[in-house]
Amino acid sequence: MIQAEDIRELKLSDESQAELQALMKAGVHIGHVKSKTHPAMRTLIFTTRNNIEIIDVVKTSEYLAKAEAFLRGVAARGGLVLWVGTKPSARKAVEASAAATGMPFVTARWIGGLLTNFKVISRRVAEMEDIERRKANGDLEKYTKQERARIDILHQSLAKVYDGLRLLKRLPDAMVVIDAVHDHSAVAEAKRTKIPIIALADTNTDPRLIQYPIPSNDDARLAVEYMTGRMAAALDAGKLEAERTALLAKAEKEKQDKESQEKEAKEEAV
Repeated sequence: MIQAEDIRELKLSDESQAELQALMKAGVHIGHVKSKTHPAMRTLIFTTRNNIEIIDVVKTSEYLAKAEAFLRGVAARGGLVLWVGTKPSARKAVEASAAATGMPFVTARWIGGLLTNFKVISRRVAEMEDIERRKANGDLEKYTKQERARIDILHQSLAKVYDGLRLLKRLPDAMVVIDAVHDHSAVAEAKRTKIPIIALADTNTDPRLIQYPIPSNDDARLAVEYMTGRMAAALDAGKLEAERTALLAKAEKEKQDKESQEKEAKEEAV
């Protein structure tokens, strides 16, 4: 595996070396066996050791920075980002990051047509929320016990699939995918609907399908948690930037209004 000496020999700044060490500690550099390597990933591989491909963490850092900058921009514009991670090893990290950033997510299974047939899918989400409203308001009390049981079963089946999509009121401005090979249907729909994709690119992935690929292990829990945490932080930074911009614009408007009022008052006095 890559050793600390390999990083020190690169003669990077202390900050860059610390980031590379963090990437290695999370295990993002550990790829698949050599036989599974996608040809387009070869330029992003550092070496092969014990038949395991080792991802170049310097490239990971570079590509991650580009993805973070893009996500900050999306959030700063008030954009919507859909998180996708249906593998068991990715679900908790994806749900936590989506909750922290106030964004929709898919972790149970990819819903065919979610992006390409959004209106139909959104009606299913609306149906789920309608049942919840009726239940909260006591509107279901008029039904028999058997009918309420059927409605509960329907709600449970809807919530299992659509619960993470409550915030998806329109097509997303970008989509974060943990494993582009496992969730290839999501990637295909995003490409058809021209939604930018940010995804981890393990050594078996074709990075050419992704606008913002991040060379990284996409199986290990620590690697996924590290990457989702970095991307969530980028979204939060973008939101803060948007809030700061809004406050400055509000202050400038108030200043202009005050100056205008003072000018009018002087003219009236004359």
